[in-house]
Amino acid sequence: MPSRKIIIAIDGPAGAGKSTIAKRLAARLNFLYIDTGAMYRAVGLWALRTNTALDDMHRLEQLALAAQIELTDGGTGVRLNGEDITGLIRTQELSDAASKVSAVPGVRRALVEKQREMGEVQSVVMEGRDIGTNVFPNAQVKIYLDASVEVRAGRRLRDLQAKGESSTLAKVCAEIRDRDERDSTRSEAPLRQAEDAAYIDSSDLSPEAVEEAVLKVYRDRTSNGKAHGGTLQ
Repeated sequence: MPSRKIIIAIDGPAGAGKSTIAKRLAARLNFLYIDTGAMYRAVGLWALRTNTALDDMHRLEQLALAAQIELTDGGTGVRLNGEDITGLIRTQELSDAASKVSAVPGVRRALVEKQREMGEVQSVVMEGRDIGTNVFPNAQVKIYLDASVEVRAGRRLRDLQAKGESSTLAKVCAEIRDRDERDSTRSEAPLRQAEDAAYIDSSDLSPEAVEEAVLKVYRDRTSNGKAHGGTLQ
């Protein structure tokens, strides 16, 4: 691990492959993997369990402030208030809840503070939708990972089918377009590419190829201390 703490910020829309790549990078570099989406899903789960309306901004903020969220097993596991919820938060229902919860300014502020605290402890690979623009605007390495809606929907559909959930490509495409719209138009920290983020389109790339592309950006930006925007296809 480098002597100075490094932040690798990976942003992008749903289904772009952020989690897959972030996990691979964290394991390869021996960094902590932080899945910010899982944190919003955890708050969403707590809201659903307490019958909190997903438009009750005050109550949702209270839940986010009170939530004790721990990332375990190198960042792949999630505990909420001491309970392992890793297997409970990867459903479409929780994905939709997380999207709505994450649009609440108070929730974002509460979880961003928790995320920054995590990033102060050790070098991290953090993925989400506003890491390079809001959570860690001074991150040494910023990536905007993208893919076509059709490719992202196909990936999501395969994930759902692997979990025994049924859906159709058309339905998942519509859900992803709705998610993109909510994420990019919300008032608090909307999804957008940071000016100094390298753009990578993963539509036609294997996970191995995307990983190598990100590692190239990492090496370029940490070897000389400079940051430059760019596009890697």
